[in-house]
Amino acid sequence: MYKLILSWRYLRTRYIALASIISVTLGVATMIVVNSVMAGFSHEMHQRLHGILSDLVIESMGLDGIYDHEILQAEVRDILGDELKGLTTVVHIPAMLSYKVRGEYVPHQINLIGVDAKTHAEVSDFSRFLLHPKNRQKLSFALHENGYDTHDVESGREVARRPQLKDAGWVYRRHRAVHERHQKQSQQTRQSESQNPALFENPERHETSSDTTADIPENPYLAASTTEESFFDPLKEQHAGVILGISIASVRHRSTQGQVEDYFLCLPGDDVNISFPTAGTPPDFGTGQFTVVDFYESKMNEYDSTFAFVPLHQLQKLRGMIDPATGLAAVTSIQIKLHEGTNLQAACERLRKRFPAREFPYRIRTWQEMQGPLLAAVRMETVILNLLLFMIIAVAGFGILATFFMIVVEKTRDIGILKSLGAPGRGVMSIFLSYGLSLGAVGSGVGMVLGLLFVHFINQIATGLEWVSGREVFDPTVYYFQEIPTIINPWTVSWIVAGAVAIAMTASVMPALRAAKLHPVEALRYE
Repeated sequence: MYKLILSWRYLRTRYIALASIISVTLGVATMIVVNSVMAGFSHEMHQRLHGILSDLVIESMGLDGIYDHEILQAEVRDILGDELKGLTTVVHIPAMLSYKVRGEYVPHQINLIGVDAKTHAEVSDFSRFLLHPKNRQKLSFALHENGYDTHDVESGREVARRPQLKDAGWVYRRHRAVHERHQKQSQQTRQSESQNPALFENPERHETSSDTTADIPENPYLAASTTEESFFDPLKEQHAGVILGISIASVRHRSTQGQVEDYFLCLPGDDVNISFPTAGTPPDFGTGQFTVVDFYESKMNEYDSTFAFVPLHQLQKLRGMIDPATGLAAVTSIQIKLHEGTNLQAACERLRKRFPAREFPYRIRTWQEMQGPLLAAVRMETVILNLLLFMIIAVAGFGILATFFMIVVEKTRDIGILKSLGAPGRGVMSIFLSYGLSLGAVGSGVGMVLGLLFVHFINQIATGLEWVSGREVFDPTVYYFQEIPTIINPWTVSWIVAGAVAIAMTASVMPALRAAKLHPVEALRYE
């Protein structure tokens, strides 16, 4: 009983012990906050990376693609069995996109992806990142009348405004087509007047043109390839649809009122030109005209600034990937979705064993392998941060070590009295071990509570820092997230607390051993 009483007395009366407790508290709280934030960022990154990438991908080595992909799909189904959840085919090629801005064409290098609207949603979360609510429910390459999101719906608040999207779609397309038609007619009139001024002396000789907007259907979702007219009418028709990464056609900036806005260089309803390498050896270059029908916003700059999605069959047709003799169409990759809990690496190895690279021109990879360098960099960063932060607790441990040695020197006579009264060496040693355990437990407990509270209110704290400093912690014009993502892992919190307590107890071992080895007579004679 005397051991606990003395340990509690030392803990209560020594102010230097308070400094050790604060050191442990700050170390534990910092580690909990950093690990929670890193886990949140890692989860967001994995979710968005996996949102566009399926679990497994079988890629063709060349741009010509895989013509016998239906046979390959049948074998994949046999190999994976009940583990297979979904499967789709894709054409993925480099391309060059251009759209007109203020009368000039702006080029942009892109990754052009042909997808099957019916099956692509089965293997990825691609649809959830689209701006039109109907496309999020069911993917379509038809231009909608209007109804596009005028702000980021995932943020939960209207951070970045997009007023240009209010009437985007067929409303915008018809208005622009009428405006361009009027401009063209005015230009032709001016040219005719300059060439034959006598014809325009009496304006009554000319009949007024009819309204160009008459007889326009309410929902003109007509493909250009199905028109029976001899010319393409943008008032009633659209080209094959294309979904662009939002950063391809927009710039984030601040308005004169200080509000963050996305300025769009082209909108749903605009037509764009896409040039791409055709199939065949050697490859040639083909060009197609497409109508922008939606934007893709994954908040991953690598995707949002390069990816463009078009209908699979349309891209196969334009690239010459359809065999005229057999009617078979080639694809460049097969994307596979497995059921939750399936071992991706084991399934990948089974496919690699059946289709070895030395015999088949396929590359078979999991989505983690495709993003291996990025994921490895994040893991390495997390490990290094934990090592550096754990050194804070180690510094606190050295402080406890120095404190205990001072206590042993100061209480040498008291230790001698205890031993002369019959206290064994183990009893004296347990006093200091209990003292170290108390310091570690109190510091870790308080640090855990502070760390969890900080994580819970971290976004409110960030808002307070913005108010105090007058500067935004995360500039919305640079970062695409509006709130700091956090995930509290109970296992991580447990090993942080246990590690801090273990360091505090380890620091008390050497002083406790010295106190236990003191001879009673020498201790009583100590001055």
